[in-house]
Amino acid sequence: MKILLSNDDGYQAPGIVALYEAIRDLGDVEVVAPEHNNSAKSNALTLHAPLYVTEARNGFRYVNGTPADCVHIALTGLLGYRPDLVVSGINNGANMGDDTIYSGTVGAAMEGYLFGIPAIAFSQVEKGWAHLESAARKARELVQFLVEHHRTDDAHWLLNVNIPNRPYGELKSFKVCRLGRRHAAEKVISQSSPHGETMYWIGGAGLPKDDAEGTDFHASLQGHPTITPLKVDLTDHDALRYWAQSAAKLPKGEGTP
Repeated sequence: MKILLSNDDGYQAPGIVALYEAIRDLGDVEVVAPEHNNSAKSNALTLHAPLYVTEARNGFRYVNGTPADCVHIALTGLLGYRPDLVVSGINNGANMGDDTIYSGTVGAAMEGYLFGIPAIAFSQVEKGWAHLESAARKARELVQFLVEHHRTDDAHWLLNVNIPNRPYGELKSFKVCRLGRRHAAEKVISQSSPHGETMYWIGGAGLPKDDAEGTDFHASLQGHPTITPLKVDLTDHDALRYWAQSAAKLPKGEGTP
């Protein structure tokens, strides 16, 4: 079993170190992670600047780019082999509901998924790394189950996992959930720079809007580590017919019969 491990908090983050220690004996685990924190970079790739790979003292390799950069270059030449599983995390804070659109943790895992490799994104629900070892232990349980039950053999899936910040004995069973929804983000924060210019900081994430039973928000609040299968197809299939009917009323092109 060959596992590629990445994250978005950077190669020195406690989350990736704890996850590496938790799964290192489940196979050959290779770490390729960002040099610095790259939260909310989603699936961004660096196209107009060179990327450099450096090996740290602990054997981790880090890249001066985004989480997706790390997985992309690992899979397209750096590793020299195709891993059986891509794992991302453990992230410092939740990636639930609308967060998944922006998440660099999910973006790293999704890059593996786009290459046809099973992938998992792990996050803790609250920031601050409280009970990180418990989260790493639960993450190991899931990875070990998938490996031992051959769920990675010729499979193609992407899982988003959020683990409550609780002692191991207080964590309940894994629960498969749909994504919830958040309210709109909080208002932008404006400040004056030392030079008198106005600068802006993106506001905090909105509070949960749809946290009904069956969502990741609801289950994690009850103490369940949540598993949400994700897909990349953004097509609104239910609306295709409606828009096809609308498009038929548009002026015809010169080359249209």
